[in-house]
Amino acid sequence: MTKSPDSSGERAAEAWRSMFEFLMRSAPQRLRTQQEHGLTPNDSRALFSLDEDGRPIGVLAREWGCDPSTATWLVDRLERAELAERIPSPDDRRVKLVRATKKGLETKTVLMAAYHRPPAEMSSLSPRELDELTRICRKLCGR
Repeated sequence: MTKSPDSSGERAAEAWRSMFEFLMRSAPQRLRTQQEHGLTPNDSRALFSLDEDGRPIGVLAREWGCDPSTATWLVDRLERAELAERIPSPDDRRVKLVRATKKGLETKTVLMAAYHRPPAEMSSLSPRELDELTRICRKLCGR
């Protein structure tokens, strides 16, 4: 028999474990989509932080939680796939900015559409359960 959590912290931990388990079980669906585009999870994460304006590698490295050499390696991978490009900074000619290419922006759109397709398990929920889940997730996202 499963013991029900009795404190708020225990309840939150149980809810998070369940959400995390579901996200991990549905990860292969997202991974397949990335692989169809020749991307790894890290490539995908890096691509999603790029836009058409561009940002310096140092800024990207801090955002990605890695050193600049690792960020350079990731940008190199995205450049080889024609998803990103380095451009000169309009403010400082010594600085190169990294931005998504047209292909990169299109790939982000395709990936996001695939990520937004619900896992099959969600079809087992009733309309009322789906409404409640949506309400809770929106609250967690601050909406």
